[in-house]
Parts: sequence; structure tokens; C-alpha cells
Amino acid sequence: MVYRNNEQCSGGITSVPAREAQDGPRGSEVVLPRTEQRAMRSRQSGREYRILIARPEQPAPPGGFPVVYLLDGNAVFATMVEAVRLQSRRPERTGVVPAIIVGIGYPTEQPFSAERYYDFTLPVPPEALPAKPGGGAWPAHGGAQAFLAFIEEELKPQLERELPIDCGRQTIFGHSLGGLFVLHTLLSKPQAFSTYIAGSPSIHWNPAGIAEQERGFAQLVKGQAVRLNALITVGEQERAHPSRMCDNARAFAERLSVWTEQGVQVEFKEFAEEGHISVLPLLVSRAVRFALRPCSV
Repeated sequence: MVYRNNEQCSGGITSVPAREAQDGPRGSEVVLPRTEQRAMRSRQSGREYRILIARPEQPAPPGGFPVVYLLDGNAVFATMVEAVRLQSRRPERTGVVPAIIVGIGYPTEQPFSAERYYDFTLPVPPEALPAKPGGGAWPAHGGAQAFLAFIEEELKPQLERELPIDCGRQTIFGHSLGGLFVLHTLLSKPQAFSTYIAGSPSIHWNPAGIAEQERGFAQLVKGQAVRLNALITVGEQERAHPSRMCDNARAFAERLSVWTEQGVQVEFKEFAEEGHISVLPLLVSRAVRFALRPCSV
């Protein structure tokens, strides 16, 4: 898939064979309309990211478009872009408004990069890490603070200078370790986004760290109006995961829901018959309807 500005295809995706066919010449590339990709290197960490951007075809409303920031952009950007494109065609029927989609990925053609272990996690002592399936050592980890600083201090300001973004309607979406990073951001900097979507969050990676951050969050929001939405999901088949992923996610959602009076609105969803990876398309569809409601915060 190629991401780039393609105004002539604004009516939809043009799809032709991308290989030499027996009865014709090689076709052109498949292009997502109104998308682009760019390389962006963090000034703080020096790490390079592939930034994928999709813009709605509709004119921007007076306050700008909502924006959805996706972790693991290589894996979920195209799915999210098409979900929003289709569901926002008739907002009065679907309850989904157009939005700018920003995928934060890596310079690879693979859906996932080992770099995510560093960007999505806080430092954890080696003896406290979960056992790695198949044995061996985990990739470098512990860079979540630097990654959040890149998003908040570099990526967001750059895009807000270029695009008509409603800064009061910003969503962050992550799955697995990305879901863990979403929870880290919610607990440590709840004002960074208005909507937090954590799919199958890997709380088992650092349960002590999450517990410590929850205590800090309690002190931060006590007696204050926070106003944020959180969607926490898992797949039903993840009940069998040795990490107790379903139980951990449900328990976290229940603990977070005690802050309703401070404006914290929490929804928990378990998708029937879905596993850790198969759940992604359903999660994207539910996330679109959760984050892009006409009356969302």
C-alpha cells in the first residue's frame, strides 16, 4: 500500500494489479486517497518514525477536525482510514464525524517493529519482566517518556501548524503494548488527549508501574474536573492468555470508573470469539464510533 496525496482519486481507491499479468502490462500502485507519509526524526531521542496522515474530503468545520493518533501505524493506519471514510459519509445516520488520522509507525514494511518495545514501555528491572515466549531476551525497552515527549512536543505542534485540527478533540489509539502506552499516557498526562483507546493492554508487562501511576493519577485528579473518555477492550479468546489479559483489563476499567464524578467516562468491551490479533478490525470499528461521535468531548 502506498500513502500519498492523490486528489484525482478523491472518489475512492483506484485498484489495479501490482504485478505483471499474463494478458497485460504491469499496473500502477494502489493508493489511499488524500493520504501522505513522511519521515520524522525525534530531536530528543534521534529515533526515526514513519508518519502517515489522512485528511477528510469534506471542508473543515469552524473549529477544525477531530484527530486520531494511532500507535503501530504500519499495522492499522489503512484499516482506520477506510473505517472513518466509510462511516463518516452520513454522520447523521452513523454517528461518526470526519477526522484527520495520524499513524505513528516505523521505517519498515512489516506491520510491527521491535522498536515499539522501547517506545511503548517504561523502564522495568530485568527480573520483573514477564518471560519471553520462546525464551531469550526482550528487545530494548523503557523509552515511553521520550516517546510521549516526541508526540507532545514535536509531532502534535508540527501537525497543528499545518492542518485544521480541533485541539479539544484528540484521540490516542493503541493495542497490546500500544494499549499499555495509552494507559501510561492517560495516568501520567490525562490532559494530553480527550479520548483514550486501549485494546488488549499489556498490563502484565509492568503491573507495579501501572499501580504506581494509578496512585499518582488519583492525587492528580482528586477534586478536579478532568473530562476524558476511555475505551478499554479485549478479545474473548484472550481469557486463555497466561498473562490474565482479560482480567487485568477489566479490573483496570473498573478502577478507573470510580472517577466518573471528575468527568472520566469509561467503557469496557470484550469482543466475542476474537483473539489478540483478530480483534483489531473490530476494535478499529468500535474506536471510530467511540471517538468520533458528534457530541464527543
